[in-house]
Amino acid sequence: MMRSPHAFIVAVRKGGRPEADIALLREDITPVGERYPLLKKPFIRGTAALFEALWLGVKALNFSANHAVENEDGTTEELGTLAMAGTVAIAVLFSLGLFLALPLLLTKLLGMKFGAVEGSNLLFNLTDGAFRVALFLGYVSGISLMKDIRRVFEYHGAEHKAIAAYEAGAELTVENAWKHSCIHARCGTSFLFAVIVLSIVMFSLIPGTWPLWAKAAARLALLPAVAGLSYEFIRFTAKHRGRPLVEFFILPGLWLQRLTTREPSDDQIEVAIKALSEALATEPR
Repeated sequence: MMRSPHAFIVAVRKGGRPEADIALLREDITPVGERYPLLKKPFIRGTAALFEALWLGVKALNFSANHAVENEDGTTEELGTLAMAGTVAIAVLFSLGLFLALPLLLTKLLGMKFGAVEGSNLLFNLTDGAFRVALFLGYVSGISLMKDIRRVFEYHGAEHKAIAAYEAGAELTVENAWKHSCIHARCGTSFLFAVIVLSIVMFSLIPGTWPLWAKAAARLALLPAVAGLSYEFIRFTAKHRGRPLVEFFILPGLWLQRLTTREPSDDQIEVAIKALSEALATEPR
């Protein structure tokens, strides 16, 4: 999947076969920031970009899944808008439950056993954050063992190699892409890690004396601010690569990408190059 400012491209091998033709989904889009100028403002655009990326991600997965298995007559079926909205809602609820509600509940249970955790606002939030990081790392590590998810991570690596080749000014070929790393500073994985770390800081502002339901509600209310700050952090660090302090702060996110990317095959890089080329063709030079 590739995204240009005004287009959304997905390239998929038909039937999942390396020798098969590449199916393309191309949609012209108007960024939400252009439709609603307020959403282009710093610290607000991050939340808007997150939900837009989630919506497009579901569309990409739907298109990919439909072309992985074709009907006997060669046709595919697409999810309707209502089904896509339901998928996004389930994904959001699952994420909030696993990475927000569960760590809070585990910390509360731990605090009932160890008074020091419940009695210290700092220790409570650090424990909550540690649970959140552990659950996230465990979840990503666990799904990476699944064969289908591993292929997704290989395509993730292919996307990064293709983008790195383009940013280096090289011709978009498989050979040139292979010279580059699977790791990229502006990856969504780094954004998610920034969200987790900044949430620990932001949630520490919530008074420890509040009841559990109030802490949960306050965390939900702070999520847009966390997403906005994380987005600005990624933008800032991408523009200032090479500075020692910037390199230090982005290092954990780059390490985490070693879980969400894998070395791709030639045919996977070819698909990534096809998607990138189509995305570049939609924008004026």
